[in-house]
Amino acid sequence: MATRTAPPQSLLTRFTAPLGAALHRLSPRERRAVLSAAWVLGLGLLWWLAVAPALTTLREAPGRHARLDAELNQMQRMAATASALRADTNAQPPGREAAQRALEAATASLGGTAQLSVQGDRATATLRGTPPAALAQWLAQVRINARLLPLETQITRDPSSGHWSGTVVLTGPGLAGGS
Repeated sequence: MATRTAPPQSLLTRFTAPLGAALHRLSPRERRAVLSAAWVLGLGLLWWLAVAPALTTLREAPGRHARLDAELNQMQRMAATASALRADTNAQPPGREAAQRALEAATASLGGTAQLSVQGDRATATLRGTPPAALAQWLAQVRINARLLPLETQITRDPSSGHWSGTVVLTGPGLAGGS
């Protein structure tokens, strides 16, 4: 035997009929107060569920847009650097002396916070209180100019100053030729 479901209109009527009857039993003043409260509650729900989240999104949009633009610019700079490095990989690596000169010039830019030692096909930089921005710049210069990459790093960051100390071992094609 199949069960019959009531049409949607009759379900709605079934739920609203008792409310209508209860409202009808109230005095006109009480009815206006209940309807006003229902409108206020409905408008409050509409604000809370639809309008407030949209306004919050709209208010936060310029900040998010600025952050995303900054990220996009940084990614484009990184892509340009990667393209330049990819194009540079086809070029002949610098000779040992040119690589050492480039490494020494980059290390000199760190001031007295780094000491350099070259042995065979490896160069070891000992860092003492090197600022993060200077270390990043040094690594970029060493990678691009001397064509050396970090092979091993043992560095720690001083929590109070944010500076780095430790050793960075570098190697690359420029140091491989001769001793």
